[in-house]
Amino acid sequence: MAATKGDQQALVRQWRDLLALHARTQCELDRALGGHGLCASDFEVLDVLAGDDEDPCVGYRVQEIAEDIHLSQSALSRLVARLEKDGLVERRMCPEDRRGVRVALTARGRALHGEVLPVQRAVLGRMLTRAEG
Repeated sequence: MAATKGDQQALVRQWRDLLALHARTQCELDRALGGHGLCASDFEVLDVLAGDDEDPCVGYRVQEIAEDIHLSQSALSRLVARLEKDGLVERRMCPEDRRGVRVALTARGRALHGEVLPVQRAVLGRMLTRAEG
């Protein structure tokens, strides 16, 4: 069954609305987190790493983080390098594969994540609730 031209236009409008919501939310997150020295992508990495409740010292491989935050592996590697320089994350040898590297939060990174988590969640709540209405 081929979609009608009206159906196709509705899909395109829906897609563009979704892109616009993402862009607005990303900008709002960048503004809110900027006062803490972070951008939205920085926070996403910290948030993924903070989710390792079983053993927060072990961390994640870069490719595991990339699966959750939709950045290329090279862009994510540069972001992790910057977070490491800022003392928020650290890289460690992977115990199961000596060639691999794991990334984990430092105490400073964990503290900053806890401080900005309510800010990020408030922005998401505000932007996404507004979008539903």
